[in-house]
Amino acid sequence: MTELVTSCFDDWKTTLWTEIDVESMEVECKKFVKEIRGMDKEMRAWDVYSGLESNVKNMVTSLRAVTELQNPAIRERHWLQLMQTTKVRFIMDDKTTLNDLLALNLHEFEDEVRNIVDKATKELNMEKVLKELDATWSVMEFEHDEHLRTKTPLLRSSEELIETLEDNQVQLQNLMTSKYIAYFLEEVSSWQTKLSTADSVIQIWFEVQRTWSHLESIFIGSEDIRKQLPEDSLRFDGIDSDFKELMEAAVKTPNVIEATNKKGLFAQLEDIQDRLALCEKALAEYLETKRLAFPRFYFVSSADLLDILSKGNQPLLVARHLSKLFDNLHKLEFKKENDEETKEALGMYSGEGEYVEFKNPVWCTGPVETWLNKIMTESQETINSNVLRVLSPTRRKPETCGCSTMPLRWPWLAIRSGGPLR
Repeated sequence: MTELVTSCFDDWKTTLWTEIDVESMEVECKKFVKEIRGMDKEMRAWDVYSGLESNVKNMVTSLRAVTELQNPAIRERHWLQLMQTTKVRFIMDDKTTLNDLLALNLHEFEDEVRNIVDKATKELNMEKVLKELDATWSVMEFEHDEHLRTKTPLLRSSEELIETLEDNQVQLQNLMTSKYIAYFLEEVSSWQTKLSTADSVIQIWFEVQRTWSHLESIFIGSEDIRKQLPEDSLRFDGIDSDFKELMEAAVKTPNVIEATNKKGLFAQLEDIQDRLALCEKALAEYLETKRLAFPRFYFVSSADLLDILSKGNQPLLVARHLSKLFDNLHKLEFKKENDEETKEALGMYSGEGEYVEFKNPVWCTGPVETWLNKIMTESQETINSNVLRVLSPTRRKPETCGCSTMPLRWPWLAIRSGGPLR
């Protein structure tokens, strides 16, 4: 029996590492165990019996360890760790045999082998995550749209990009909390820095882009604003040049990680953002002066007010905002010369289409707040005049006031105001 076991084991020991069939070897070992246990009880006291039984048990334990070591997660660093643990060195290559592994006395280090393999398995999961990160971000690119007025390329908002960025940052944070992070610490930290930088840059980039898009049409496209805010217009000219240069460079570097991790980019965007804030502040103060000059401007949004101010010398275009500034004043009637409307307002229309002629025509020229104040004053005086005209005949000749025809003769607002006073 001893010779049979020894012969079998010696044959196994020459088996190459890559060809070891642990399962069939374990089956044979179980047979040996069964046969050994079936021997006469008197033989169990013999040294040969004890040695044979011990050899088979050690082989079974070693084979379990070999099974663990066949895990695809095992890397060269794990073999080195195993050698340090067993204090036996060997070269792990295609010529490695079972005998080389048994020389490590694996049966004495079963728990240590299990811990090394468990660590390798956890590290393999980390390795997969990092490979997926590399695969994802190597092809993740910014998409661009064109600014309508200037054709400047702009970053296109992408929910997929933002969600992937957030998810991957959470993944990396989870990896950092693992007790098996040591080997991948540098790589994980590097990815954390890259994605954190990308996140910060993308946020401020979209904020700068949004503000630039809003102010561009004001400071570049509005001659009125450029005249009123010359210093800030010059400041915005510099911002405009820097932003367009930045966007042209972005188009040449579409990869998200490469584009956002450029040295000095975040600082550059912060500088542009700070200068844009100065322009916004100046613009807000300018709008406030206009609102103080014509308080009804408080009724409209800043966007509408800017539209009004930019078209101040084009009363026909400003007229579309009148219903927001005045209660039920829908549009103005302008005098025509050669089939073209002049800037002389002759009257006003209500939302229902009722026309009321001004007592005195109003010229819609000069600063928009000035001629809008004139429109307001003239509309009030015209209504007051019509109220008095409604009251005058009814007081003189109540029996001939012509109440049934009054709506045809006077504006409805004048009738409603003057009626209760008759």
